[in-house]
Amino acid sequence: MTSLHAVIVQAAPVPLAISDGIVAAARHASRAIADGAALVAFGETFLGGYPLWLDEAPGAALWDHPGTRALHRILLEQAVTADDARFAPLQDLADASGALISIGAHERRRSSLYNTQFLFRPHAAPLLHRKLVPTHGERLLWARGDGSTLDVHTADWGAVGSLICWEHWMPLARAAMHNRGEAVHVAAWPTVRDTYAIASRHYAFEGRCFVLAAGLIQDRADVLDGLARVGGDTDAEALLRAMPDGTLNRGGSLIAGPDGAVLAQAGEGEEY
Repeated sequence: MTSLHAVIVQAAPVPLAISDGIVAAARHASRAIADGAALVAFGETFLGGYPLWLDEAPGAALWDHPGTRALHRILLEQAVTADDARFAPLQDLADASGALISIGAHERRRSSLYNTQFLFRPHAAPLLHRKLVPTHGERLLWARGDGSTLDVHTADWGAVGSLICWEHWMPLARAAMHNRGEAVHVAAWPTVRDTYAIASRHYAFEGRCFVLAAGLIQDRADVLDGLARVGGDTDAEALLRAMPDGTLNRGGSLIAGPDGAVLAQAGEGEEY
């Protein structure tokens, strides 16, 4: 293959309500694949939504905060597992089309949550990568991954792998992935801010690969809607309402070439 049709889905997740989020993700991916995409990428923890309250809600990091505890409990209840039956729409879509789908999720192993990027591939188990070191306040929610998930999938057109957010400033993680010879790399972010765009372009130049830097669109209303979908909780709602109103994840997705040049750039709204 001399060319690859790749699509970033820059869209709003269905926060907390992961089963509904899988349905929405399959709808987005189906549309992209119908338009010819062989690789579809979503942003960080699209399934479950990025935990905005950790950064945006005053008091969220206080010891034993009832709202933070409630949201952690909800995500434990909702989170996917590696062999989750709810993944069927995404796996079926990959099997039927031959396309690859990279999507972030809250994953549960025993009593711990992980920030995990799943790569759905035709007629094979998903390849997954667990974020090695959650960033700052994320450590209140996610456990640490390990190097066993630094791997790639080899498609007919080359190898594809992923890293999550601030892992792009971890030199040894980058080196491990570069050593695997990625042709395409998915860089999953909540928002592709200016410095995150620089990191993504640097990764492309350093690794001599194409980079899909995928961001989310998410606001307070989305998270409150997701909470209502899972039955609500008064402590969780009070914490979420303490966040600023309006859009808090602002997209900014881009595709960078092996020379570091920006080949495609999204704005702050929903788009493919």
